[in-house]
Amino acid sequence: MKDRIILFGGTFDPVHLGHTTVAAFAAEQIGADEVVFIPAKRSPHKNVFPVASGASRAEMLRLAVAGNAKFSVSSCELERPDPSYTAETVSMFAGRYGPESQLYWLVGADAVGDLALWHRAEHVLDMCNLCVMYRSGYPKPDFSQLEHLGAERVEKLSKHVLATPFVDISSTEIRRKLVAAEDVSGLLSPAVLDYIEKNGLYR
Repeated sequence: MKDRIILFGGTFDPVHLGHTTVAAFAAEQIGADEVVFIPAKRSPHKNVFPVASGASRAEMLRLAVAGNAKFSVSSCELERPDPSYTAETVSMFAGRYGPESQLYWLVGADAVGDLALWHRAEHVLDMCNLCVMYRSGYPKPDFSQLEHLGAERVEKLSKHVLATPFVDISSTEIRRKLVAAEDVSGLLSPAVLDYIEKNGLYR
């Protein structure tokens, strides 16, 4: 049986319990052997840069996943020239793990609308399984606007849709609470919160 590897990209600014909860759920549903968290330098489709540095976000991720043998962190996108594209990342991991492994790229349902704008979207869909997460109780993602990517690719997308537990946590809200000196202890791992406080982040 092929090893199943989940690639989970995002800004993780900062990483919170929602990220790790969803990743653990996806790993269980897919039967993944490994989940690789990949902090992005920034989204190629957005002009907004993360608040914390790449090094800080990567370190917070390492602290957040410590103790989970299936979780790891890769700084590959932070080390590449800007912009860094998902297609390049997927190609790199496909080369690293080889044809004996099956890759899954984890995305939220809100990313489906932007998929047509992705650099070499067809290549991404051909090289890995795009696993789309949506919140339980919400409508399933609509792939009808992606028909130009090809019927086979759209059908492949529809096979990897996960209804994840509802986790009402966002990095934006955490940053707002930190600026306002509000309690965020229930939203972050203790190690990540300690790192934020010691380094004066998001103040």
